[in-house]
Order: sequence, then C-alpha cells, then structure tokens
Amino acid sequence: MPLIVITGATRGIGQAAAVELAKGGADLAIVGREPERVAAVEAAANASGGGGAVYTYVADLALMSEVRRLAAELSAAHGTIDVLANNAGALFATRKVTSEGLEQTFALNHLAPFLLTNLLLDKLAGGRVVTTSSDAHASGKLDLDDLQSEKSYAAMRVYGTSKLDNILFTRELARRVPTIHANCFHPGVVRTGFGKNESGFWKVATTAVGPFLRTPDKGARSLVWLATSEAGGQLTGEYVVDEKVRQPNSAARDDGLAQQLWERSAALVGL
Repeated sequence: MPLIVITGATRGIGQAAAVELAKGGADLAIVGREPERVAAVEAAANASGGGGAVYTYVADLALMSEVRRLAAELSAAHGTIDVLANNAGALFATRKVTSEGLEQTFALNHLAPFLLTNLLLDKLAGGRVVTTSSDAHASGKLDLDDLQSEKSYAAMRVYGTSKLDNILFTRELARRVPTIHANCFHPGVVRTGFGKNESGFWKVATTAVGPFLRTPDKGARSLVWLATSEAGGQLTGEYVVDEKVRQPNSAARDDGLAQQLWERSAALVGL
C-alpha cells in the first residue's frame, strides 16, 4: 500500500483526510504538534477498517529545527514515501517571531513545507506532493524584500501571501523536479480550528461563522483526490478546486517570482 505523510493531521481537513486515507487502506504517517491529538487521530485511523499501518510523529513545524528532525525521522523509518501532504498551517492575529527569528506565519505556512519537501526529495522519487493552499492567495502581496512582514502586518494579508507562496512553491517544484507530481489545492472555507489558536476577535469570529462553513470532510476531498486518484496523479504544477484544475491569480502564475521565492527561501533555511 502507498505511504502517505500528512502534516497538520490532527485538526480540520488534515484529520478528515487522514481518516479517509486510512479507510482506503493507505499506510499513514501522521504529523501533529500535540501528542494527545496525534494519538487520537491514530486511534481513529486504526478504527477506520482500512488495515494500513499508522505511524505517528510529533513536531512543531514553525521551527525549522523541528522540520529537520521530522525529515530525519521519516527518512530513517521509511524507504519510500509515495505522497507528502503539506497541510499544516495557521493564521496569527498579530506578528510573532519564532525562537529562530522567523515570522511565524511565513515559517509555518511556507518555509516548513518548502524545507520538508526538499529534505525528503530522495524518498519521493516518482511520488506526489500535495500542498494545502487557498483562494485567500488573491489577497496576498508578495514583497521579496519583506518576506517576514517587518514593514507592516495585517493578519489576512500575511496569511493570503503565505497561500500565494504555496502556489508559487508548487509551480517551481514541478519545474525543478519533473519526476514528482506537485500540486496544491483550495479546500474551500472550512469549519476547522483555523483562527482558534488566537484569542479575542479571531476566535469569536471563526466560532460565530462556523455553522455556515464547509465541513472538514468536504474540504479534504481534493487532498484525498490528489493523493490517491489516477487522474490526480497525472497532474503537476496545478491549482485544484473541488477536484478540478483552476487558474490562480496572475501573481501565482509568475514563474520568475516563483524562482526568486525559491532561491530566497532556500537561503533562509540553509539549503
């Protein structure tokens, strides 16, 4: 059975996708930040009836040292990785800097999947990379001279920029490593823990609109489709919405910008 690694597997669409993939019989490596939540998803995956193996990893992917540790553990434990699903991400109401000196949204939402994917390339030969982006990319504005939002910080703009980064990363990965099928997708506006890591306005707002949002199961469909379907496996460098290829905005299709983002990201994480 294929081995699928999924980050951010303990909430929302990540959790829904993990259980659905396990139900389909895949071997799963689930990654989360909180050990108790990782254990709960492990139990749900094992109870799904698919019969695949379930491996668990705990890591705080906002820290590049943790990304490197995770990559080393995955490489040591598994000969081949068929699918890497870069799903972990969050919105932060105010600008925060990690202990490594990186702005947290940029670190978690972009640099973590960028670094993890690059560190696992030798395990992914011929495989698939699926990255969770968003239509919020249209509200982003990528300033290569201010990748860490030091000039100004607005939560939704910075989040949108990180989702724009995800699309540019996907396009450039597909160009640089044609043996890998790299795609990203918009899950819809999903009822998840998104925004609830914050206090105040964002927590209240996300709780209030929750009943009107898409369920995690529905939001996870494109992830599962890109990870497992024959049609999804024929795509590369694409942006997918509801299992259909869609055009992202013009900035997300700027191959020169994608190349520059890749080079600056590589320098920041020491590749």
